[in-house]
Amino acid sequence: MSTQRVFVARLSGCAVFDPVGDRLGKVRDVVVIYRKDDPPRVTGLVVEIPGRRHVFVSIGRVISIETGQVITTGLINVRRFEQRGGEVRVMVELLGRKVYFGDGSGTGIIEDVAIERNRLGEWDVGQLFLRLPKTSASPFAKGPTTFAQWDDVREQSNPGEAQSAEQLVATYSELKPADLANTLLDLPEERLIEVAEEMTDSRLADALEEMPEEEQVHILEALGDERAADILDAMEPDDAADVLAQLPEERLEELLDLMEPEEAEDVRALLKYGSDTAGGLMTSEPIVLSADATVAEALALIRRHELHPALAAAVFVTLPPYETPTGRLLGTVHFQRMLRYPPHERLGAIIDDSVDPVPSSASAAEVARLLASYNLVSVPVIDPARRLVGAVSIDDVLDYLLPDDWRSHDGNEHRRQPVSTNTASIPRRH
Repeated sequence: MSTQRVFVARLSGCAVFDPVGDRLGKVRDVVVIYRKDDPPRVTGLVVEIPGRRHVFVSIGRVISIETGQVITTGLINVRRFEQRGGEVRVMVELLGRKVYFGDGSGTGIIEDVAIERNRLGEWDVGQLFLRLPKTSASPFAKGPTTFAQWDDVREQSNPGEAQSAEQLVATYSELKPADLANTLLDLPEERLIEVAEEMTDSRLADALEEMPEEEQVHILEALGDERAADILDAMEPDDAADVLAQLPEERLEELLDLMEPEEAEDVRALLKYGSDTAGGLMTSEPIVLSADATVAEALALIRRHELHPALAAAVFVTLPPYETPTGRLLGTVHFQRMLRYPPHERLGAIIDDSVDPVPSSASAAEVARLLASYNLVSVPVIDPARRLVGAVSIDDVLDYLLPDDWRSHDGNEHRRQPVSTNTASIPRRH
């Protein structure tokens, strides 16, 4: 029987299926334990199941591992994965680590790790894919690569010591914000702050927007005032307002004073509204255009990749000025309506006036009913003078209506039954 070999970096993100083909989740990491005279032994996989919960799947429950998929027995314990003493996560802790060649020929950085299945069906760490030091002085050059067996190298650090925070940030670069948030919250406390310190303001802001507010506050406080203000600047104004609303008044003002004046002004405006009102739910940065703007101009604006999909579904037509609070709201032009007209058509000629805007004092329940009744993804919010002050999107309403713990799914912690395709009992994790 030939040895089966799979590289972990390529395995990460692969789908996990039960024997009948039902998808259970996706691989997020591989867990190994060090042994005295042998390569590390694989003990299981960290698998993300629906709800973005990370759980442990014992390697004994894995039927096969391929580059594109993993097949299990169908038994998954839904308790959240907690790393135990002696366990090492390959993606989080091995990739990016420096190793020395046993023959004294130099060093290399681990860029990938192969796990290999032996004749007994056990999985061990086998080959390492290494990046050698650069041979060129060019800042754009990379060092050559090579393969080595685990036994051919020794580590610079103690087994289980974490990789550099910079390398870990690079490992997370392809994760969507919600997945990144969940992954960060799975890290040990000190490690989480180290990684957060190395992330760009915009990337960390995206992740924080997907976390529970108490976690947002905790991370920002740990990063210091100047960095916290920079991250708040990068967050959507409504999300930044939600975070600051959790702080004492004095602390809130300190951070607002450190923020960019324009960003702070938007946040201050939102903090005036009750959290359960349209004003408290809205974003103050919808797309606003004049009646003379064309369909082509509007489509160019909503095409921006950084724009939230719900806000890209419509543009709002007002009198000048065109920043909130704007001049009087004239109406809304929905994305689908724009597609039915030539690029040179003026927005003022295709306004949809069938749905009324909501006042900033409207309750969250009223906004939810309006969105549901007319199948809308966003609705304009106005002040008593009918000036546009913002827009509430469907995701803002869902955030409000869902339980406070929906992001962490702690509300399901009482569930102890497995996600299973049969009625067999789950073995204890060893």
